[in-house]
Amino acid sequence: MDRRQFLSAAGAVAASAAVSARGDDGTLAQRPNIVLIMADDLGYRELGCFGQDKIRTPNLDRLAAEGMKLERFYSGSPVCAPTRCTLMTGKHTGHAYIRGNKEVGGWGPEEPEGQWPLRAGAVTMAEALGRVGYATGAFGKWGLGGPGSEGHPCEQGFDHFYGYLCQRVAHNYYPTHLWRNHDVDVLHGNDYFPAHQRIDEPLPTEDDYYERFAGEDYAPEEIQKETEAWLRANADGPFFLYMPSIIPHVSLQAPRELIETYPREWDPEPYLGQQGYLPHPRPHAAYAAMITFLDQCVGRTMDLLEELGVADNTLVLFTSDNGTTFNGGCDREFFDSLGELRGTKCTVYEGGIRVPTIARWPGHIQPGSTSRVHGGTWDLLPTLASAAGGLAPPGIDGIDLTPALRGEGVADREYLYFEYPEADQQQAVILDRFKGVRTNLREGDLTVHLYDLDRDPGETMDVAGEHPAVVERIEEIMFEAREPSELFPIPALDEGTS
Repeated sequence: MDRRQFLSAAGAVAASAAVSARGDDGTLAQRPNIVLIMADDLGYRELGCFGQDKIRTPNLDRLAAEGMKLERFYSGSPVCAPTRCTLMTGKHTGHAYIRGNKEVGGWGPEEPEGQWPLRAGAVTMAEALGRVGYATGAFGKWGLGGPGSEGHPCEQGFDHFYGYLCQRVAHNYYPTHLWRNHDVDVLHGNDYFPAHQRIDEPLPTEDDYYERFAGEDYAPEEIQKETEAWLRANADGPFFLYMPSIIPHVSLQAPRELIETYPREWDPEPYLGQQGYLPHPRPHAAYAAMITFLDQCVGRTMDLLEELGVADNTLVLFTSDNGTTFNGGCDREFFDSLGELRGTKCTVYEGGIRVPTIARWPGHIQPGSTSRVHGGTWDLLPTLASAAGGLAPPGIDGIDLTPALRGEGVADREYLYFEYPEADQQQAVILDRFKGVRTNLREGDLTVHLYDLDRDPGETMDVAGEHPAVVERIEEIMFEAREPSELFPIPALDEGTS
């Protein structure tokens, strides 16, 4: 079934569902609205409900108390763009078209914006939901195609988009502009400055930092305001609201009044930009304030759903595109951002891909519940399509997790698969309680390191020698679960495959 056939079939399903959903009085039963919020580089332990004790996240903690924590949920990749591709297309990185952060332009203000675009033939989550009658809006960071490309969100099923098309531009929270659909929206009082700078000595005062590395319009606030306006306009539903936040991806930039609510003693020394991105006088307070601002945006969205009278008929999902970063002034040790998990962003260890995930759906999800069912971002397309009474496209890797959300378990799944074609090139498979990892494929090293995640979530003890049959099966999966990619080659794996 090609894309055109799928969309035609989905339309037929929508028509059939509309008829079958009519009640005895002839009214059309309501399908759930859907809100999907994706943080950017948020670590597994950076929310209070997942164990954080320094950063305030009361709204997300409340979301977890009213819904379910998914404790073994994974991002599709340890970096931005490929995770977003797995999310939108339902394919893991062994089959996804975008498997790394492949840039189209450069860093200067006159350079083209965007990353390698999704293909026009892709069937996305937005298209699957749009075909069953959902209004579709995306607000935040896209990263799957720049201006004029076939990957632009408005070419991939979204009725409305506002935010950053380009991940590089999103390194600065005070950009000169955002995008509204295909048009530039110039922000007030934001002059261009590069988002990667280093200073040799601290600036004389804190005011000097804010004058040099900030503007007037804080992009996350502008995005949230546009989100709320769209929600009000589409409250009659059903609607699919996708909120891919840029928080807490560095640079360290947050509203100053929110930074001031965190202790000054946290920051005896400023960050000078020595690990990339922008300097900041209070790096720990700024990082915490960014996450708290994200939490406030979640709270504002939930409050608006209540005001509009649709909160009880809305499935809300919150997750992250990968784990905590290692640069830009982010201090994962100070915040214990990953707990005992090994690795960070850019690794397929647990710290790079296990992400804090919450689902709230009144009447379907038991409040205060938890699930350890294995899931990944590529499962959300079939999950949301199922919740909406629609079809997931054929040929995807994801499975429907709605039974797990209802506490009923899920259909049999043998494994989760990951590959990362950048840096040293990596591969991982989660098979029941075991996880096999290859970490140096660029040098041709095919050694599988095996960890028992139930006993050793920190991946500290290689037990490959104790479980040769498990290693053998994981090696088979590492071969079977992928197709070579010309865009994102891994020569050590591609050789000998067709």
